[in-house]
Amino acid sequence: MPDAVVKTAAATAGAAKLPAAFDPLVIGRRIRFFRRQKGLKLTELAAAAGRAASGMSAIENGSRTPTLAALGAIAAALGVAPRVLFEANAPTERDALEIEWERVQRDPSYPARGLPRVKVTRTTPTEVLEALVGLARELNRVREERVATPEEARRANAALRLEMRAQDDYFPELERAAENLLDLAGHEPGEPMNQADLSALATKLGFELRFVDDLPQTTRSVLDTKRQRLYLPRPAEAVTGDHRSTVLQALASHVLGHGEPQDYKAFLRQRVEANYLAGAVLMPQAAAVLMLGGARARRALAIEEFRDAFTVSYEMAAHRFVNLSTRHLGIKVHFAKVHSSGVIHKSYENDGSLFPTDPLGAIEGQFMCRYWAGRTVFEMTGGGERYAQYTDTPRGPFWATSHLKRTRDGLFSVSVGCRAEDAKWFSGADTRVRMRSDCPDPSCCAVPPADLAEEWAGWAWPAARPHSSVLAAMPTGAFPGVDLTDVYEFLERQPPA
Repeated sequence: MPDAVVKTAAATAGAAKLPAAFDPLVIGRRIRFFRRQKGLKLTELAAAAGRAASGMSAIENGSRTPTLAALGAIAAALGVAPRVLFEANAPTERDALEIEWERVQRDPSYPARGLPRVKVTRTTPTEVLEALVGLARELNRVREERVATPEEARRANAALRLEMRAQDDYFPELERAAENLLDLAGHEPGEPMNQADLSALATKLGFELRFVDDLPQTTRSVLDTKRQRLYLPRPAEAVTGDHRSTVLQALASHVLGHGEPQDYKAFLRQRVEANYLAGAVLMPQAAAVLMLGGARARRALAIEEFRDAFTVSYEMAAHRFVNLSTRHLGIKVHFAKVHSSGVIHKSYENDGSLFPTDPLGAIEGQFMCRYWAGRTVFEMTGGGERYAQYTDTPRGPFWATSHLKRTRDGLFSVSVGCRAEDAKWFSGADTRVRMRSDCPDPSCCAVPPADLAEEWAGWAWPAARPHSSVLAAMPTGAFPGVDLTDVYEFLERQPPA
């Protein structure tokens, strides 16, 4: 994951604004075009502009970003207006091809394929350059088709889960980024962050919060980096959940320097980073660990108390507990979010528990065992909001606590658990509810009991309700699932600064 860089208010205010079309490759080609028109050698232009020849060569090649002052001097030496160098289009069709080919070779996926760099010179035939660019376009088209399949999406998610497990779902660089943001906001340690704190933080990062009625339906927020605005739904119309997390997740993409994701793996990684950073800001590490450590010492760990102390949602508190549990409390855990139908939507484990997976190692569309807490909680009524049980499995006994969450997409359970020997640190460890799960043995719950099968086999013909996330290809584009036309039209409707 990239190192988190927090832009201070002073740096944001003092940064020179460059035109949106500012592109070192295009500007370099335009400089070279006008230099050749004037019949100047590179060394002659460098001398006239007060630059070193090596520096001028780097600018023309687009490998160095020139300053505004340098561009002014170069424009004067060329006898052109500075704005001519800022134009977005390449000076010739040949230059456009060269720029596209250079971008292809600079993309990290190019050397990853083991391909050698091909240097284009003045003597390189244009038809050769056209062939290279055409092949690159076709390769990217095929890659995008492949990435858009559900198999590739599930494979990417499975790989990310393995990375998270390898480091106990704990990311020190994101913890540091959260601490920097809290310092920037002047936030009092141990105090929950409120809406006023968030507005102050957004302002210091250079953004204005704007609440609107017509946010595109496929988005939770829209960050406009041209006008430095963050658009959000009006609080009364916001989707169910903690509205503060939506603001922080949107700002996180800016703070962490996220660019447009080039594939589904990058999209998932950015989403995980944004969610993690939001949780780390709303539930700061130092205060959270202090509280959790005290609760562990009293053998009274409870997600509900953790949630209430920081006024966040139960799901966010559960995620944050999982982030900190292994590294700071010495407790390996599992987490699962399960729909009332039994389908697993999210899961994580480093305690040896076994979630069902497909041949790719992904959990999307898989059913949780009906005897685990994440399923049995739907059948329980009364007794307060906390439900806990032990489950004996082929891998040993486990304990888990589950909580029900109602959303516009239906009813979900959110569960956090651990091996039975670690349950002693939690409230609810004294539960007498105990189940037996033999999954992944199909006879556990994947096939009907023999008496039911004998009575109804051949007589029932149910109509399945397939899950689109499993069967449909992933939406294509930089931001899967987002209608970019709606987003751009929305931004066009907004008043100028």
